[in-house]
Amino acid sequence: MRAAIVLLLLVSPALAQDQAIQRELIQRQQQSEQFNLQLRQSIEVSKVPPGDSQRRMEVESGQLGERQRLENVSERQLRDVKPDTPQELRPQERTGAEQERAN
Repeated sequence: MRAAIVLLLLVSPALAQDQAIQRELIQRQQQSEQFNLQLRQSIEVSKVPPGDSQRRMEVESGQLGERQRLENVSERQLRDVKPDTPQELRPQERTGAEQERAN
């Protein structure tokens, strides 16, 4: 029993560190995607004719919804990073998160 507790105490920091690293990697991907989204949206809104305020409002409203959706997904993904995911599955977890944000 004592050996199990000692082992758990030794393994816990390693799992927490892996989880923290995974969270940081996902967060970096999210930041990159947010930057790309902002760039794409800036280009999109710049194509709206200057006098077409109705169209501009429609585009900006759609963009706001898109940004909010991405933020919500990103927050949930960071919250859901599992500490017990095997190291060899971490890249797959990040790829899955990236694909989810792209949808």
